[in-house]
Amino acid sequence: MDILTLCLHSKFIIMKRTRTKIIYILLSIFMVYGCKNDDNSENLDDFKAENRKTLGVSAEDLLSDDIYKSLTVELLFSESYRPTETAILNFKNFLNDRLNKPGGINFLERVIPEEAGAPFDNTEIREIEDKNREVYTVGDEISVYVYFANGKSANDTANSVTLGTAYMNTSIVIYEKTLMDIASSSPLINLADLETTALNHEFGHILGLVNIQEDDIHNLHEDTAHNKHCVIENCLMYFESNSLRGIRARFSGTERVAELDPLCIADLRAKGGK
Repeated sequence: MDILTLCLHSKFIIMKRTRTKIIYILLSIFMVYGCKNDDNSENLDDFKAENRKTLGVSAEDLLSDDIYKSLTVELLFSESYRPTETAILNFKNFLNDRLNKPGGINFLERVIPEEAGAPFDNTEIREIEDKNREVYTVGDEISVYVYFANGKSANDTANSVTLGTAYMNTSIVIYEKTLMDIASSSPLINLADLETTALNHEFGHILGLVNIQEDDIHNLHEDTAHNKHCVIENCLMYFESNSLRGIRARFSGTERVAELDPLCIADLRAKGGK
């Protein structure tokens, strides 16, 4: 074999080995990536587990900075049912006044398509969340999801309406269509104040009020006739503060947005709040 033939033969062997090595590396990457994808698929429910607990169990996590240093609130709504900027600002102020989050409280607003099938029952509301929620608790940041529904609640009757519902540890639905209909029915009722009351009231339930997990230090102020609400009539957590009759009564007076009473605030402070 002459020198030229030997060089070409050696070059061919090197190229063949290099090509084989590259194929092996690519196959390894593909296998690892495939395994990671499989793991992610299998662990998807685990990733969401922190946000699929019962109402009130995350009160201390939201109020204190022991584990979670920041909060992200994901606000979802269709274009025609966007909440007022005033209500969102009032909601931010309410959270900043009560929660210890040195890393900050961030609001993420997203427009989604209108959902068909209204009025919505509880199962449908959960399905809407499963389909649209994108932000979940991770690391030292806890997340809360708020959906402003383009329809009414299936629980509405001729005598009562549902303005909102806190249905899991970090999940809230506000029936924005209902709020808009109520506000348009009377010149005395301001939509932003109505939205603020509904948001603050439902978040109060997320924070465990009143005695939802039976661990409040002032559990005697729970209204036994209307479970998980406050017995103090001018409190945000009073059962009629978020009802149609209560709204009409309040808007006929001077106090348009109810506040938490001192006993409710004391309960929140006992769990790490301000």
